[in-house]
Parts: sequence; C-alpha cells; structure tokens
Amino acid sequence: MQVFETERLILRRLDLEDAAFMLELATEPAWRRFIGDRGIHDLDSARGYLERGPLELYRRLGFGLYRVELKDAGTPIGICGLIKRDALQEADLGFAFLSRHQGHGYALEAAAATLDHGRRDLKLGRIAAITDPENARSIRLLEKLGFHYVETGQFTPDGAVSRYYVHDA
Repeated sequence: MQVFETERLILRRLDLEDAAFMLELATEPAWRRFIGDRGIHDLDSARGYLERGPLELYRRLGFGLYRVELKDAGTPIGICGLIKRDALQEADLGFAFLSRHQGHGYALEAAAATLDHGRRDLKLGRIAAITDPENARSIRLLEKLGFHYVETGQFTPDGAVSRYYVHDA
C-alpha cells in the first residue's frame, strides 16, 4: 500500500513479500555496523523481523518504516519511516539505504517527505531521531533536516549508545 510519494520516490508499507529485500538491506556492512545484528540471516528471519517490527507497528499505531522505491522502476532502495520506541516519548525517524543507492539524495528526499507526512497526516509535534555517534552520514542528514542534538545515551533495548536528536514542529 502506497503511503506517499516524492518527485523520484514512492514510499509504501512493507509486507512479507519484501523479505528478500529486507535480508539484503540488513546484511549490508553499514546496517551491521550502525544498526546492529537484528537476527536477519535468511528469508524466514527476515519475514519474522517484518512481522514483529514494521507490520506490528502498522497494526498498533498506523505508521512505521516504509519501503522506499524508485518511482520510475519500482526498485527498492531502502527504508524510511517513523517508529515508536519504548525508551522515547516521541516517534522517531528511522532510515537505511542500500549502499549502491547512497549519495544520490534519496535519503534526504525520503526523510524530508516522512517528516512532512508525520506532521501533516499523523499530526505529530516533536519528532526524535537516534543514531550511532560514529555514523557521520546520518548525523549530517539529521542536521540538514533541522534536527537538533540533545544528548548521548542508551535508547534501545540492546543498550547501544546513541546520539539523540529532536525536530520540533
């Protein structure tokens, strides 16, 4: 189900048919380094991740991470969306892109549209974001989007240290 589109991209809800794409994305070196091992090692575990993560958020909250695909070819290039973590009061922006599709402005385009969707359609006020302190690309993207650094701490169940940012309406 398509949620929204930009000039070059379509963002739609993930489904179990996206397991192969999710497996590819989650086994990229940057995902492993900055997001961590989410137990996605084969198609079955990718389907389990989708079911427990994005699909559960859609059912519970009506939003979540979306598949980002090229409008002209339908090629999946990444994920971007809003998630709700127990450790954060606000919904937070999440994104990850296949390395071969980085450096083309797709993450900025998708993330800016996601923020707009959160404000306009979901009526969210403050939106958060967390990132690994060493993930310079993500930090630059958040700053371009107008996020402001708040603190460094542990905001995920795995206890990883992250930089916490906020974006006010």
